[in-house]
This record gives sequence, C-alpha cells and structure tokens, in this order.
Amino acid sequence: MREIAVSETEEKEGMNTETMSDYARELEASFRKIKEEDIITGTVIAVNEEEVILDLRYYAQGIIKAQDMSRDPGFSILRDVQAGDVVEASVVKMDDGQGNILLSRIEANKILAWDKLEQYKEEGRDVTVKISGITNGGAICYLEDTRGFLPASQLSLEYVEDVNPWLHKEIKVRVITVDRSKEKLVLSAKVILQEEARASRDRRIAMIVPGSVLEGTVENLTPYGAFINLGEGLSGLVHISQISEKRIQKPSEVLSIGDKIKAKVLHTKDGKISLSMKSLAENQAADVIEELQYKSDGELTTSLGSLLANIKFD
Repeated sequence: MREIAVSETEEKEGMNTETMSDYARELEASFRKIKEEDIITGTVIAVNEEEVILDLRYYAQGIIKAQDMSRDPGFSILRDVQAGDVVEASVVKMDDGQGNILLSRIEANKILAWDKLEQYKEEGRDVTVKISGITNGGAICYLEDTRGFLPASQLSLEYVEDVNPWLHKEIKVRVITVDRSKEKLVLSAKVILQEEARASRDRRIAMIVPGSVLEGTVENLTPYGAFINLGEGLSGLVHISQISEKRIQKPSEVLSIGDKIKAKVLHTKDGKISLSMKSLAENQAADVIEELQYKSDGELTTSLGSLLANIKFD
C-alpha cells in the first residue's frame, strides 16, 4: 500500500510540473508581440516537400514554404532541414489563411547573413561550402544563403586552368571580401592552403638538427649566395662567404644552377635554413687528418700536402 501511495504522489507531482510548464509557456506567449517584418526564431517540428513547420513558442505556428527557405540551387528541404533545427525567419504575414504565421528564411538572411559574413571575415574563420556553379574565371557557392564567388586563382596553390572538375565538390574556404552595399562576397581556399603549407614547412625545418649534412641541388644564384633545393618543399641558403675557403666575387665562380652539392646545416631560424659548404669541407679535411694521425702503426703514410691536394674546397 505504501508503494502505491508513493507512486500516486509522484504521478501527481509530474502532472503538476507539466501543468505549470504549460501555463508558463502560455503566459510567455500572451506577452509576446509579433508583427510583420520581425525576425523571429523557431524550432522545426515538421518538414515535408512543400514547407517547414516551426514551433515559435507562440499561439500560432510558423510556416516557411519550400521556395522561401533558401536561394542555394543545391538546397534540399528534406535533406537539409531536420526536426529540432533552430531557424531564424522574417514574418511575411501574421495569418496565412489557416491561422499560421507565414515566414521567410530568405528575407531574414538578407539582413542577418551579411552580419555573419563580416564576422567570419574578421575572425578568419574556415567554413566548408559546396561548389554549385561554374562561371568564367571561377566558381559559385553559397554561404549563409548568400551567393559567393570563388576565383579560379583562389581554388588551389597551383594554377587551375579548368574549373569544371570542381563542380559539386565541398571545399574549405575563408571569407576575404564582404561588400554589403554591392552584395559582393568573395571566398578563398588558397589562403588556407598557404597557411597549412607554411605550418608543415616550419615543422619540417624545426626537425633539422644544426650540424647535420644535407644534399641538394642549386636552384638559384644571387650576388649574396646560392639557394639549394633540399626536396620536400624545403630550400636553404649558402651565403657567398660559406661557399668556398677561397675568396670569391660571386657564387657563379664556383657553382652553377643544377649542381648537386652537400652542405652542413649551420642553423635554422625564422623558417630559414642556413648552410655551409666551406664548413663541410673543413670538417672532412680535419676528419681525414685525425684518422691518419691515429692509424694503428702510428705513422703517417702520406704528406699533409698530398692529402689536402685530393680534397676539393670549392
């Protein structure tokens, strides 16, 4: 009997809680004032091919017709809207003829989207979009239901001649231009890829130990030194003073573009690799001398002059 009494009490408390919740909801709705052109927020409670039905925490429900949900050609009301989604929309009519409030998400986005887009630009936020169209010189995609242009030059790190293969692909972009007055939105994937490439390069450089010996190919000669292609997107500089023990006026006296060389890493700083051919040659000479000095028979088998004659410093 005691258990039954407790159960009845709990049931009554649950009913009271539900009743109070309903009362609070009705009280809140009675104080709300909604008028045409207001932008209000609702929760999706049902979706079909023709419309989205919203709970507005009001006496009437909200209705958004399919054609008023999005301007994006790739938008699908059944695929892209789910029960429980929170949607902002503008009031078109207080009564659609069936006691519902007629709303438009497109109209709301005309006002709200530009604020969000400007915020994305200020924050440097990465967002994912789907390319829905191709034009001369670039691609079209929609962000916050706003038509954006993605120039071909901003699609990739490499030159993009044909944009057509990018159609319907999802791509991570960043907002680089927002002009509300001209309704101009420009996006870029390249800025993200450049940052990722720099970060990857910096990580690889940080792993290079000063004193280690690297092989590479001379890719450019300047008055102050030679740039060496080390592979995997890395290059280092051999300053003119570190090319040879001999005093030279210009790197081309010793090196040519395409030469394969070995050099010692002096240091890595600020994402740059400083190399020395001279230090490597000096170390090689010292190593050979030391080896000869400590031969098991304790005698040098060749003269120092003969030894050094076989070592190329330049």
